Amino acid sequence: MARRDNWGHERDMAINRQSTAKREEAGISLSVGGNRLRVIEHGPALRDALIGLIDGARDSLKLYYYIFADDESGRMVLDRLVAARGRRVAVTLMIDAFGSADTPVAFFDPLIKAGGHFGRFGARRSTRYLIRNHQKMTIADDRRLLLGGFNVEDAYFGLPEDDAWADLGLILEGPQVAAMSIWHAQLWRWVSTKRQRFRTLRRMVRHWHPSLHHNPADPMRWLIGGPTRRLSPWAQVVKHDLEHASRVDMVAAYFSPGRGMLKRIAKAAKRQGARLILPSRSDNGATVAAARLLYGPLLRRGVEIWEYQSCRLHMKLIVIDDAVFIGSANFDMRSLFLNLEIMLRIEDKALAQEVRDFISRRAGESRQITLESYKAQRGVLTLIKQWISYLLVGVLDYTVTRRLNFRNPNAD
Repeated sequence: MARRDNWGHERDMAINRQSTAKREEAGISLSVGGNRLRVIEHGPALRDALIGLIDGARDSLKLYYYIFADDESGRMVLDRLVAARGRRVAVTLMIDAFGSADTPVAFFDPLIKAGGHFGRFGARRSTRYLIRNHQKMTIADDRRLLLGGFNVEDAYFGLPEDDAWADLGLILEGPQVAAMSIWHAQLWRWVSTKRQRFRTLRRMVRHWHPSLHHNPADPMRWLIGGPTRRLSPWAQVVKHDLEHASRVDMVAAYFSPGRGMLKRIAKAAKRQGARLILPSRSDNGATVAAARLLYGPLLRRGVEIWEYQSCRLHMKLIVIDDAVFIGSANFDMRSLFLNLEIMLRIEDKALAQEVRDFISRRAGESRQITLESYKAQRGVLTLIKQWISYLLVGVLDYTVTRRLNFRNPNAD
């Protein structure tokens, strides 16, 4: 009987693993407020989805990306955009001048020669360092879009065993796409001007008000982040939700918020719980060190912290009670205060549960950080490096600190 019981247990475990694998391959898919959503969880599928969206366009394609690299993926996407022009599809591509600084402008000549529109955000030196367009999105025919944290670069379209970035994409079809077409048009007008005035950009962000582009009864809401005097519009909403949160789950590639946000997360931990999944390694050790500086106060207040082990982590995903936030924004100073960011807030109980299940699976690929293990690794030199990293990442920029070649402390 014992042998049969053991065999039955092993069989059930194998069935559960197969079910989990099939569920992950299928991804999260459901309808919310008359819009169809599908979450894409794997790098190769992200590139396939992007190519499919471009190839399926009939009338127009509108794209903006922080990084558009001159590599295999970048050339493939550019070739498909040129082919779309051959089908008389109107193509408008914006890239960030700072994020794509390593990509020669001449790389995009084939698209321009084919009649496509191309522009660089932050082309002026006075604006380029101060403000970045960190948004990533492709809009097809004003009816379908793909957004997420990933860029057009090989590193975002690989598998964990290739040490690619682990990221997410969201395909959206439905009436909510129209608001992003309006926002893209506003950005294109700004990018097309020679002066690219910072003041004008701030006004654009400030006047992007939910009452103009959002029905209060609609479960979906577009949130724009950008250079404002205080918290950006998207950060104001997440701040409000955190203040009233009972349960918080977050996956963040870069985590270095201020004390106020930390306190709100800690308060949620005392209610029904708070869980963070953060990177154990990155392309920039300073961002990991900066996040680890904040572990102690959070752990002491009951926040669960996990460090992702499978590969480098690039996701930007938050679940607060029944609201899911997905898009381009990290949970750090630059994304909260300065960068142009786009986050979609979706209030739907079924989606929130599915996303929490997804986060639980990522926790299974992570190592939990306990208060004891954290204290054991926190020597004086480590603490000094963490403070320096936090100041550099928070005050300067993670891109600048990466050039300083900070070593990732405690990296496996």
